[in-house]
Amino acid sequence: MNVEHILLATDFSVHAARAEAYACLLAETWGAELTIMTVLEFDPGLNPDYPVNQLYLNELMKQATQDLDAAKGRVGERRIVVRSRLARGIPSKEIVAAAEAEKADLIVVGTAGKSGLEHVLLGSTAERVIRMSPCPVLAVPVGDKGSDLADEQRARPSINRLLISVDFSDCSLDALEYGVVMARATRASVTLLHVLEPVSYGLDFTLVHSDARQRREAVEKRLAEIAGAVNAAGVPCEYLIRGGLPNDSILEAVKSLSADMIVMGTHGRRGLAHAIYGSVAESVLRKSPRPILMVRSPKFRPSHRRVLSALPVDQ
Repeated sequence: MNVEHILLATDFSVHAARAEAYACLLAETWGAELTIMTVLEFDPGLNPDYPVNQLYLNELMKQATQDLDAAKGRVGERRIVVRSRLARGIPSKEIVAAAEAEKADLIVVGTAGKSGLEHVLLGSTAERVIRMSPCPVLAVPVGDKGSDLADEQRARPSINRLLISVDFSDCSLDALEYGVVMARATRASVTLLHVLEPVSYGLDFTLVHSDARQRREAVEKRLAEIAGAVNAAGVPCEYLIRGGLPNDSILEAVKSLSADMIVMGTHGRRGLAHAIYGSVAESVLRKSPRPILMVRSPKFRPSHRRVLSALPVDQ
């Protein structure tokens, strides 16, 4: 599998500038084309021909065009094939529509933009894009609070270690495939993480039942098989088993390992935690200091040879 077309969705805020840096890194890594897209946020129920709305849209259009031209210049200097796209409407819907129209292999988007209130009331644009996207989404969180726009635009991130969350569901194994592709391209190592949730543990997270011990042994055997397949594919791989709530364990592992990116499937096993807190993926997305590659809709090409093809899908 190869990434040939990346769609960067941006509002040209300082936070989006960090997403731009990652989009450029990956476009260079894969030799991919990059489309830079921005959306003039406008309620479809409003009349665009009404004088006040027309004035508003004209101002947005003028600024957006200037920003797109500047971005194309920056990216073009890095010898990346770059195009621009301008849309009007609800950002998440327009981004997904553009990804479908352009047959994008990857969407890159920042997890915070110019509006903080929108996230509180409706959920972020990034979250809605992930739910609807026809391809994987790299969600890039905000940078250092002291950073300015120029600093973020000049930044050249690195990807040396990936943390891949694995619960053995089909979704997480699809995410693993994408993670291995990413690791190969960036020459990164991989750490697989499986979280044994508290139902298998005592209050101090020690195993208290023989069936829990058997469960852990089965998990460890399965992870060892998968890690062996990843290593055989030429990607350095190790694995970890942690106890606790999945979202907390993932975030703690990112910190302790100094991982540069998280890779997750968005339709893995959920249970009660989903009803109370929302999905694990959404929780990690809102708190992670590192970019997260979210895999909801796999886009493997017919020629792709899966790393785990020789292994059973389930335990």
